[in-house]
This record gives sequence, structure tokens and C-alpha cells, in this order.
Amino acid sequence: MSSTLTRPAGAGDAVRDTAPPRRRTRILAVPEARWAAAALALFLLALPLYLAGTPAWAWGPLFAAVYVTGGWEPGWAGLQALRERTLDVDLLMVVAALGAAAIGQVLDGALLIVIFATSGALEAIATARTADSVRGLLDLAPTTATRLTGDGGEETVPTGRLAVGDVVLVRPGERIGADGRVVDGASDVDQATITGEPLPVARGVGDEVFAGTLNGTGALRVRVERDPADSVIARIVAMVEEASETKAPTQLFIEKVEQRYSLGMVLATVALFAVPLLFGADLQSTLLRAMTFMIVASPCAVVLATMPPLLSAIANAGRHGVLVKSAVVMERLGQVDAAALDKTGTLTEGTPRVTDVLPLDGSGLTDDALLRLAAAAEHPSEHPLARAMVDAARDLAIPPAEDFASTPGVGVTATVEGRTVAVGSPARLLDADRPGPAAAVVAGLEEDGRTAVLVTLDGAPVGVLGIADRLRDEAAATVAALGGLTGTAPILVTGDNPRAAHRLAAEVGITDVRAGLLPQDKVAAVRELADAGRKVLVVGDGVNDAPALAAAHTGVAMGRAGSDLALETADAVVVRDELATIPAVVNLSRRARRLVIQNLVIAGVFITGLVVWDLVGNLPLPLGVAGHEGSTVIVGLNGLRLLADGAWRRAAAGTDR
Repeated sequence: MSSTLTRPAGAGDAVRDTAPPRRRTRILAVPEARWAAAALALFLLALPLYLAGTPAWAWGPLFAAVYVTGGWEPGWAGLQALRERTLDVDLLMVVAALGAAAIGQVLDGALLIVIFATSGALEAIATARTADSVRGLLDLAPTTATRLTGDGGEETVPTGRLAVGDVVLVRPGERIGADGRVVDGASDVDQATITGEPLPVARGVGDEVFAGTLNGTGALRVRVERDPADSVIARIVAMVEEASETKAPTQLFIEKVEQRYSLGMVLATVALFAVPLLFGADLQSTLLRAMTFMIVASPCAVVLATMPPLLSAIANAGRHGVLVKSAVVMERLGQVDAAALDKTGTLTEGTPRVTDVLPLDGSGLTDDALLRLAAAAEHPSEHPLARAMVDAARDLAIPPAEDFASTPGVGVTATVEGRTVAVGSPARLLDADRPGPAAAVVAGLEEDGRTAVLVTLDGAPVGVLGIADRLRDEAAATVAALGGLTGTAPILVTGDNPRAAHRLAAEVGITDVRAGLLPQDKVAAVRELADAGRKVLVVGDGVNDAPALAAAHTGVAMGRAGSDLALETADAVVVRDELATIPAVVNLSRRARRLVIQNLVIAGVFITGLVVWDLVGNLPLPLGVAGHEGSTVIVGLNGLRLLADGAWRRAAAGTDR
């Protein structure tokens, strides 16, 4: 924002209810769960017959059915992978089970199949539930809306058929059908499900509303501003589902290691089987030990160590208004050790507000009278500074204006109560040869970083208004939190003038200020930090921030007022525009990284212990199966801990445990 004005042409208590219940995948709706359940049921039928010593024809077909129902899907997937010259761990498990059956250990092989199938089913169910926790947001949006027709009538249409520009009627107690802006009416709207605000917020003409939020006791007419497929809810779903398809660097590294490890494991299994036989060992016991080794050495738990914590963190952040676009980003958020913040729209609300009303001595005007005149003249204008003046005079009786005219770069003029009022740039409206007392007032406001607006009455200066962007309530706390997380104070990078930048920086506790920057200058500032070995988090919202967001180690965009370019370029988006969520998601990322390390340690301890036991002792196959699959389940459940709301609360509070 420039310190001088330049202008382009130009009801009651809300009805509250609870959110719709979160849609959860039914267990048997997951194919892996159905096959695992069938394998378990057949196993439980066969087990008592086997233990009772009945003939093999009684229990044999049942165990065979266990192998088929529990093993065909991972076996087929493993064969498909083998065609691509990839050795899949699932295939190794099926081979180990068949090998056990081949030497007469039918029960042990069936138990391996059941445990392995159950483990896969739990992973599939957890993945489906994670997706449901985000897709369930779609249930908040109503399926139909009341659209107003051109002849003043109404029609009920599916919300998916709404188009940008349509006007919908939202009656008291109804949920809003699309993202848009109120064009008529006033009400309190419960936005807790989208923005997290605990109390209903007043919404009137000009205010933005979101699909799925609950209208209170007033009727609203809302002009649709986003296609239903591009609503805030839909964007949450799309981004998180896209994120679930990506893999973090740790996961990619593990998968590369897995291929080499699996090949080495197969060679070791063959050697463990063949070498003892060359020295006269018993075939059955040798094969059983080799099969046990193949099972316990398989890196299933290692493979599962990475993605559950990261995907759980993504889903949790999405529920709290932060869209992390990929698992890669979630992992990288926890690595940042420097932060660069934009000013307007990021640390501030991005909306100009009147901060000073200063009648000049001798004008005979009070503060309210001066503000009434300015608001009356500016009322027909659509300029952001005009809206600031009109908003400031909302509680005053604003007289009508006639003969309105706007001059780009100068200001506006209008006839108000029979007198000519001009509002605009002091540099254009003041006589440079005789500036008078108004010049000193303007200079004082500009020195404080405010935009000065001169008001004249019949050609004579009568007052000056100071306008500034309002600081976000949580800005100072967020700056302090980011400084604590990264170990260094954030820097301010802004295209605003130095006076305004330094004034705001002093309010939030920033000492390193880079002001008056063009987009390429912001990129240079980010690269300067990167060249010094820092991993920089950049937070911004505008088109001019997009290059810096792309150049950063991790870029975060403020979503509500952010430009499309910034939203597309950023790695994460703060949908509800609360700065406090940024240090919270960084904390959450760091906790996810710690869980990944925990999982790798757990998996390594289990694999090492079971392998050593099998090589130097006599590890029973059922115990090896239980240990191997148990470690896989433990690792998976440990990663899913970050789905809980308590994990977000601890991250927001800055606690790591």
C-alpha cells in the first residue's frame, strides 16, 4: 500500500445444529476386509477339526479355501509386479505360506495367510477411513438449493447445477449451497465446520459465505462466486486426495532400499535352504527354517513406516483448515529453519480501515461530520479505500450524493447537501505553492505508515483521514511461534513502502525488514537465505508472492484472499486465513517425522530380533508370523495416532508429546 493515494478508474441468535455425522467406510465395504473375513471364518471352521484329529478330507478343503481367499489377491498383485521386474513383499509372504504347506505345516501356513490378510485389511480400512475423514466434508453441503429466476420466481435445483452468477435464496436454518457473497439480507451464520469459529458470525450484504455453513434466523440472497466443484469443501477433498497419491522422500528411499533388500532376502533364503542340505541336513526342518526366515526378514513394517503418519497428519491438518498438497510437503514442513512473511493480506487482513479522522483547525467540523462528508462522496465508488470510509461511517446517517465523478489517480467529487465535496490524494488536491496546515497533518500520517486522504469542501481543505491495513489479531503470536520453531526470527518481505513496513514490523516483533520489493526481489531474498543453508518457509497471498512461494523450500498461501496464482504455486493453503495454524502444522509435521523414525526403529528391532532368533535358535513358525505381522500392525496404528483431534490441539499449543 502506498503512503499517498492513487486510484484506478472506476438477527437474532443463529439456529445451531451439529454437523452431519462423518461418513465412515463400512468394514465389509473394503474388498481386502471381505477376503480377510472369509479367510478368518474358514480358518476358525477348520481349526477345531484339525485339532480334534479328524480325517484330512474334513479340514483339508477348508484350509485350502483359506489359502485361496486370503492369498489370491496379494499373490496376484505380486505376480503383476514381478512382470514389471519388481519383487513385491506380498508375493514373498504367499510363497512362504505355500512352502510351509508343502512340508506339511498346513496350519502354520494358513495362520500366516490369515494374519497377513488381516494386516492388509487393517491397512486398507485405515486408508479408507483417512479419506473419509476429509471426503465427509462434502456431506455438509446440501444436495439442493433454491435458485431465483429472472422473473422473480424460485426453483429447486441440485447444488451441482449452480453456476457462477446464480442467486440463491437461503432460508433460516438452511445450509448454504455454494460459496458466494450476500447480495441481500442479514443473518448470523455458523461457520464452525469450515473456519473453526466457535460462535456464529454476522453476515450481510457484501460478506462472503461458504457452502455447507448453517444460516441463522435471517433470510439471505447469495450470488454464487465459485463453481460447486471449486468450493472450499471441494478443494479440501481434491487436494488431500491428491496428496495421498504422493510419496515423501523417506518413502521413496525406503522403496528403493526395499527392492534391493527383498532380492537379498530371497538369495539369503535360498542359501539358508540349500547350504544345510549340502551338508546332509533334514529337508523338512531346513525348509521350515528357510520359510520362517523369509517371513520374519520381510520388510513389511519398514515399508509401512512412512506413509501412515504423513497421511494422517495431512488429513488432520485438512480438517483444521490447512490444505497440505502432498506427503512430500508434509515432510518438508517439519524441516524449515527460517521464515519469510509477506505483509498485506498475510500479517494484515488485507482490508483497508480508517484509523484516523482529523478535522483541520478552523474547519468547524467534528470527527463525525468529516467522516459523514467523506463517506457520502465515496459511497458510489467501488474503490477499496472508499469502502473503508463507508464502513467507518456505518453507524452515521450518510446523506445522499449527487453529480458523482471519479478521476483516476486523483479521487472523487460529489455534491453533498448542496456543497461540493472532494476526497482524494493530498498530492493532487493540495496547492503545492500554498500547502497550508493540511500538509503537516498529511506528513505526520504518512510518517506513521498510514495512507492519507484529503477532504475538501467547496475547494477548501477541511480534514484528513488516515487509512491503514489492520494487523491480524494472531500476527504477533505467530511471528513469535515461528521464531521459536525455526530458531531464528522471521523476516518481513513486502512491496509496501518502508515506513508502513517498519511500523507493522515493530508491532509484531520483526527486526529484519525488506520493503519496497518487486516480485524478483522477494525471490532474491529467499534465495539469499537458501544459499546460506536455510530451509525457508514463505507465507504470502498475492500474485507478487507467487515467485517467492515457488522458490521457497516450502510455500504457504493464505487461502481466503489469496490469488489463484499464489494458491496454485503454494505447497500448502491456509483456507480459514488464521495465521496461528501455520506454526501448528509445522509442529504437526515434526511430530509425524518423529513417528516415522519411531516406526523405523520398531520395525528394525522386530526384524533383527526375529532373524537372529531364527538363525541361532529355533523360532517356531507361528511365533515368527505373529511377531512379523504384529510389528506391521503396531507400526500402522502408531502412524494413525495423528488422526486424532488431540494431536492437532497439542501441535497448536506448541507441545510435542
